[in-house]
Amino acid sequence: MPDTSRRSYADLFRTPEFSPLFLSSSAGIAAQTVSGLALGTLVFRATGSPLLSAVSMFGPALAQVLGATFFLSGADRLAPRATLAGISLAFAVATAALALPGLPVWAMFAVVLAQGLISSLGGGVRWGLLNEILSKDGYLAGRSLFNMMSGITQIAGYATGGVLVALLSPRLCLLLAAGLYGAAAGLALLLTRRPPRASGRPSVAVTRRTNALLWSSAPRRHVYLALWIPNGLVVGCEALYVSYDPRAAGTLFACAALGMLAGDVTVGRLLPARLRPRLGIPLLVLLAAPYLVLFLRPPLPLTAVLVALASVGFGASLVQQERLVALTPDELSGHALGLHSAGMLTMQGVAAALAGLVAQLTSPATAMTVMALASLAVTLTLTVASRRDAADGGLLPRRRPASVPGGAG
Repeated sequence: MPDTSRRSYADLFRTPEFSPLFLSSSAGIAAQTVSGLALGTLVFRATGSPLLSAVSMFGPALAQVLGATFFLSGADRLAPRATLAGISLAFAVATAALALPGLPVWAMFAVVLAQGLISSLGGGVRWGLLNEILSKDGYLAGRSLFNMMSGITQIAGYATGGVLVALLSPRLCLLLAAGLYGAAAGLALLLTRRPPRASGRPSVAVTRRTNALLWSSAPRRHVYLALWIPNGLVVGCEALYVSYDPRAAGTLFACAALGMLAGDVTVGRLLPARLRPRLGIPLLVLLAAPYLVLFLRPPLPLTAVLVALASVGFGASLVQQERLVALTPDELSGHALGLHSAGMLTMQGVAAALAGLVAQLTSPATAMTVMALASLAVTLTLTVASRRDAADGGLLPRRRPASVPGGAG
């Protein structure tokens, strides 16, 4: 089989529907980047609390677990174009509401919670559609390009957002983000009308049944845990950039995005397919280890280098997603990838809140060290557990199941 990671990125843009999906997602990431930094700064100025600042930036992720529990069956049972456009439009309205003068902090968090519930469906719809447009043999190359776009957009967004927040105001940045979400909605409407991938109506019962089905497989369960926990704990470190160094937060976020971009290019484009599975664990170790140095409060240039180096480790998620796609039947691809996205974002929100709490009780530098050590401990535990199950015959060959009973719901 040819190495699909060597597939030209230009070929992807010649694939029908890839371009509008890519551009709509780009606008959404830009909006999320600018609005997150603006909201985190706004809350920190109002409260002086590292905890509330971290939760405001990553709070929408905390609601992902509710969406994954109740709404995720819609990822394969709703029309992709209308769903993606509707989600972006709802975010535009919610972000504009956050910019209202005099809006109390508790109301901001209520809006943030609503955003999380709305977005819980977006990951499954988007990545399921990408898998449908490119097919499984092209998914890794496509997701790599999306991750690269996310890194570049975040670099530009955080750098620009940091300047705009300093020169203008966080509320004006929120209005800019609302406009970007509106643009994302318009671009999503350029997609072709497609029927849902699975028949039947979305419901809480179907969502719970499919979640249980996906979780019942030991190989998929290990992949999900590796995707959710080490990654999320390190995002808890990132959530403390504003309180760690308020003036340089935009720079640190941009450096983290640069490192993530480098990791995605390396894993998704440069590495041969035969080497990728071997690098999943080393990349997870790299993701956390550099944050241990930040306890010493190194100068900003060294801090920026360490943050960028650590973020190269986010490339591990591409290795894990490739395995998840290989282990999942087509009719459940949107739900499976949505569960990955929702669980990952939920863990990121939980870790951001936990990191903020530790920082509140100690210091941001100490909290980063604690989160990095926890990430390394979880990576070690998952590695030992996976190898033990493999020795016991618990890990199946890397191929897609022929069928999953009840998969169509």
